[in-house]
Amino acid sequence: MKIVIDADGCPVVHLTLQIAKSYRIPCTVVCDTAHSFPELDAQVITVSKGADSADFRIVNLLNPKDIVVTQDYGLAAMCLARGARALNQNGLIFDKQNMDSLLLSRHIHKKQRMAGVHLKGAKKRDAVQNQYFEAALIQLLKETEKH
Repeated sequence: MKIVIDADGCPVVHLTLQIAKSYRIPCTVVCDTAHSFPELDAQVITVSKGADSADFRIVNLLNPKDIVVTQDYGLAAMCLARGARALNQNGLIFDKQNMDSLLLSRHIHKKQRMAGVHLKGAKKRDAVQNQYFEAALIQLLKETEKH
């Protein structure tokens, strides 16, 4: 088992690495050339900047029982199809029960943006979100250890 982090725009890279280290779980950080993580105590893979290049690299790294940290619903769906687990930076664990509605919501929002509708952005991140993320990641680690 390993943890793979979709690091482009991910606010919990360091928190994930801290938790992984305490559980002795290896981590891989995947980012495009617009980001740099030279100081991390993890394997860092830098991919070319391009549509979904980091996503496809992540999917190709996965084995069943791996855990992926991503805010991308499309990537999360591909991870689930590979037998991996996925969660976002706020502690939402992606699964078969919520994936269809999340992908539909993403599709609807994309259509609205293309039609010129301005959607609200994400709220400013706070410490509670980090606590939710930490609890969810630890939950997944424990569940994966049992199986």
